Amino acid sequence: MTPWITITIFAVYFILLIVVSRLTASKDNASFFLGNRQSRWWAVAIGMVGASVSGISVVSVPGMVIHSGFSYMQTVLGFFFGYVAIAYVLLPLYYQLNLTTIYGYLNQRFGTTTHKTGSGFFIVAKMVSAATKLYVVVLVLQRFALDALHVPFGATTLVCVLLIWLYTHRGGIKTIVWTDLLQTVFMIAAIVCMLVEMYHLLGGSFLQSTTEVCRSELSDWFIWNDWRSPRHFTKQFISGIFIVIVMTGLDQDMMQKNLSCRNLKEAQRNVISYGMAFVPVNLLLLMLGALMIIYTQRNGITLPEHPDEMVPMFATTIFGKVASLCFLLGIIAASFSSADSALTAITTTFAVDILNIQQYDKAKSEKYRKLIHAGVCLLFVWVVQIFHLIDNKSIIDLIYTIVGYAYGPLLGLFACGLLTKIKINERYVTAVAILAPLLTFVIQYVTKQLWNYSFGYELLLLNALITTIGLFFIRQKQTIQ
Repeated sequence: MTPWITITIFAVYFILLIVVSRLTASKDNASFFLGNRQSRWWAVAIGMVGASVSGISVVSVPGMVIHSGFSYMQTVLGFFFGYVAIAYVLLPLYYQLNLTTIYGYLNQRFGTTTHKTGSGFFIVAKMVSAATKLYVVVLVLQRFALDALHVPFGATTLVCVLLIWLYTHRGGIKTIVWTDLLQTVFMIAAIVCMLVEMYHLLGGSFLQSTTEVCRSELSDWFIWNDWRSPRHFTKQFISGIFIVIVMTGLDQDMMQKNLSCRNLKEAQRNVISYGMAFVPVNLLLLMLGALMIIYTQRNGITLPEHPDEMVPMFATTIFGKVASLCFLLGIIAASFSSADSALTAITTTFAVDILNIQQYDKAKSEKYRKLIHAGVCLLFVWVVQIFHLIDNKSIIDLIYTIVGYAYGPLLGLFACGLLTKIKINERYVTAVAILAPLLTFVIQYVTKQLWNYSFGYELLLLNALITTIGLFFIRQKQTIQ
């Protein structure tokens, strides 16, 4: 596939997104932020599969099989129970309070400082995690086309973010719901196409190849025998539950779409539906990785040093033209599905929670919202450049590490608010939220040095626990009646 074919496909794809944006353009801030609460639950559910799975998963999850087999499914199984908690604990609260952003709960429960602290942690965490996801698609475009044309990485990043701005700056969440649906369809189709290509390359039937994977050590799901391992079942399963609670239930990006549904019942139906979809989608990605490993073993092909490079290696050097095209479309669709909604959510949170633009008249508030959206896009470009300088063996592990450090204080704040009746001295809440990740890092380092114990995704729980303990230290004597 020549560079110009790749660029043409990319251009046609974005023209399609622009058309959808024009058809769903918002008329005001209320439509931009929550789509006037008229989103169809099934459209939101389908779109959120792509936004949650993302291009990171398309690249990283198959690569996980190299060192971890199918053990990632232990985390995925925990995901579902996290979605149940969101549907029947958090969503009723958010709808009852009629929130535009979910961090408004912290304002009502504790006060303004806690509200802005929680919002700030979300903005930082979401900016970093979403930038890693866009980083993947920029790398793919560079490899497929733009390196050959000597286009700088920074220029590619700038163009990608500019294109996202073009189809989101007017439509907001109303546009995101429908573009995410479209992009999820492309992503699932790409995964299926790559699986079909692998069955063809291996020369066996679907049943034969699948049976070979199931009989190999690659398909081992559960790790029980080493409690020190970050991949132990208990750690991954429990972490999976709380990863979903914070990355979806306490994440304005994800919940903004749920809050755009017409009522609580439809929002709950949406959450349970896409929560169930995670098991088969991730199982397909792990199967893809196992088939690729078997193919390399049969043909004496050396696997790349970094697991995340395995799928791009197949797409660029082994797959036929159709499968390579499907990979390209899948990565673009999945990555932009995550990035576009993240930009909209960060804009909403900064505008509503930090600057409170709703205090201004309609014309001024809409002007500020547009300026904030453009500023967030520019910041996004800068953060992606930073990730270009970071060398990490697994981007998905990097994201979950970021989640552990940045979302831990959010989990602690919400847990303290929902499960206790204490009031806190807000003068110290920001300090507690900052110190908790720092103490988590110190504890992680010490336990590794002294006892050779490696924290995995459970860093999130440790961070949240430290935050909660800190909040009790700064509590006021009186309690809520």
